[in-house]
Amino acid sequence: MSQATVLYDLPGPKARRRNGLIGILAIAGIAGLIAFVGYRLWQTGQFEALKWEQFKFEAVQIELLNGLWATLKAAGIATVLALLFGAVFASARLSDRWILRAPASFVVELFRAIPLLILIFFGYYVPLQYGWPIDKLWALVIGLTLYNGSVLAEIFRAGLNAVPRGQAEGAYAIGLRKNQVLRLILLPQAVRSMLPAIVSQLVVLLKDTALGFIITYPELLYVGKTIGGRLSFGLPYVPTYLIIAVIYISICGLLSMLAWWLQKRMMRTPKTAAPVAETEDIGNPASGTASVG
Repeated sequence: MSQATVLYDLPGPKARRRNGLIGILAIAGIAGLIAFVGYRLWQTGQFEALKWEQFKFEAVQIELLNGLWATLKAAGIATVLALLFGAVFASARLSDRWILRAPASFVVELFRAIPLLILIFFGYYVPLQYGWPIDKLWALVIGLTLYNGSVLAEIFRAGLNAVPRGQAEGAYAIGLRKNQVLRLILLPQAVRSMLPAIVSQLVVLLKDTALGFIITYPELLYVGKTIGGRLSFGLPYVPTYLIIAVIYISICGLLSMLAWWLQKRMMRTPKTAAPVAETEDIGNPASGTASVG
């Protein structure tokens, strides 16, 4: 009996009908909510041609592209640094030496507990107070790295601890060192279970770049405020933020598709080697090998 059968009973005919009805009602409710929101936007004049007219101009399109580039640049740098931060501090927290484990645990728990907005404020305004101005990009990246890196450190640690203990014990039994056990045995198995959580946190990191707005970093939200505040086009805040929302949804959807593709690729069973010649062929004259008398 499979584990899935033990933990989850397959629904019967009544349960399937009930689940199907619940699904239909949920879809109808979501569709109704979207229709109501669309109706209210139309009723308040958010779909008037004047509010959308400026998006035909190349200069406005370039503004949006520049904001998108600034967002992706901050997210890309912070992603690399947060993954490195998480890997280093997760390794330290798993160390047998308390002199590494204790400070790493303190750092991870500290930055997980501080709101990201405060970290961004500290990264930008504290150096400014002492006459050491820091670029807005790096102030945002530092905040994103410290917060998301701490969360990723916990994801890595939990994923490695979730691998059955017998895997590590068997590796130690054949003489592997701890770093070899971690790199060759535990990590490849843990990555499969950690991947959805890692990608989810990276999606959060991407969306958190919008907090750069608070230090006037020119990311998408800040650019959107500038575009939406033009009186000559009827203050098109809602149309602008709808376009920005579509951009964010598209990027996050691509990240989710990439994670799904990676997970499917990693779950493939590796091809086995070609079968070795069977022992019966040793004494078979047709095989061209003389039998041992």
